Amino acid sequence: MVEVRAWAFTAPGEPLREQVRTESPAPGEVIVKVAGCGICHTDLGFYYDAVPTRHALPLVLGHEISGAVVEAGKGAEAWLGRAVVVPAVMPCGECAACRSGHGSVCPKQIFPGNDVHGGFATHVKVPARGLCAVPDLKDEKANKAGLDLPTLAVLADAVTTPYQAIHRSGLGQGDLAIVVGVGGVGGYAVQIAAAFGAAVAAIDVDPVRLQMAQQHGAGVALRADQLEFKALKQAVREFAKAHSVPSFRWRIFECSGNPAGQNTAFSLIEHGSYLSVVGFTSKKLELRLSNLMAFDATAQGNWGCLPELYPAALQLALDGKIVLAPFTEQRPLASINQSFADVHAHKVSRRLVLVPES
Repeated sequence: MVEVRAWAFTAPGEPLREQVRTESPAPGEVIVKVAGCGICHTDLGFYYDAVPTRHALPLVLGHEISGAVVEAGKGAEAWLGRAVVVPAVMPCGECAACRSGHGSVCPKQIFPGNDVHGGFATHVKVPARGLCAVPDLKDEKANKAGLDLPTLAVLADAVTTPYQAIHRSGLGQGDLAIVVGVGGVGGYAVQIAAAFGAAVAAIDVDPVRLQMAQQHGAGVALRADQLEFKALKQAVREFAKAHSVPSFRWRIFECSGNPAGQNTAFSLIEHGSYLSVVGFTSKKLELRLSNLMAFDATAQGNWGCLPELYPAALQLALDGKIVLAPFTEQRPLASINQSFADVHAHKVSRRLVLVPES
C-alpha cells in the first residue's frame, strides 16, 4: 500500500485540488511512482470544455506517464523496480476486438485520467499488461540521446499516437508526408515521418512551430494563414513534384485538431491519397465526402497507439532519430493550475511535463 498525493479535477474550470489517498495493486496491476506526466489537450478538453470523463468526478487527470514500478499485484511481480512508460490507451488483450487485432477499439480499454485516476500525482495504479519497459538510461549505448525518465512521459500519446498513424498509413522511403498542424503531436509526426524516409511538408499558422519543424525533418514549411488555399495546394504539388512523388503516395496527417486544419487536410486529398485524422475537435465541419469516391482516396481515424508499437517508438527516441528535449519543458507538479492556464492561453510552445516533488 502506498500513499498517493494527487491533484483532483472536481468540476470544469474549478482549481485542481491536492488530495491524499492510499492505493494497493490488485492481481495483474502495478503501482507506478510517477517520474513525469505530460499535459495534453485532451486534459484541457475535460477541464475547460466540460468534455465528459468516463470516471465520475473527482478524477485525477493525466495520461502521458513515465515512472518506476514500486508495487505489483499477483502475476505482475516481474515489473517490480522497472522503469516504464504507461500507454495512454491500455487494451485488455483478451476480448474479441483485441484477439482480432483491433485493440484500439477494445471496449474494456483503460485510459488513465479518464477511466481511472491518472498521472498528475505521485503514484498511479494501472494494469501491468502493455507497460513499455524502459532500459537503463544511464547506459549510453542504450540511451544515445541522453534522455531522462520524466521527458519520456511524452512518449505516451504525444509521440506514439502519430507513430501509430504513420505506421498504419504504410508511409515509407520516397513517400510524401503532409502534416497539418505541427505543434505537439504534429511536431513529432514530422520527425517520425522523416525517420521513416519520407519527404515532409509542414503546414501551420505559427512561424515558430514551422521553424522547429524545418529544423527537425520538414523539407518545406507553409503558412496556412498567409496563403490562399489554391496557392497552398500548389506549393504542396510543387514540393511533391520536386521529389517525384505521385499523389497516390501522399500521406496526409491532420494533427491540428481544429476545423480549419481539418478542412485544409481533407481538401488536400488527390487521386489515391491517404488521410489520417489524428487531431480531435468537438466542433462540426462540413465536407464533401464524395471527394473520397472521386479520388479513390482513403480516410482513417487514429485512436491512441497499441502498446505493442511503443517499443519501436521508444527506440527512435533513445537513438536520437526523433528528438524530445527541445519540444518539452519540465515543471513541478505543484504548478499544475498555472501550467494548465498557460497551455490553454497558448503561452507555452513546448509540451509541459509535470514532475512530482521528491
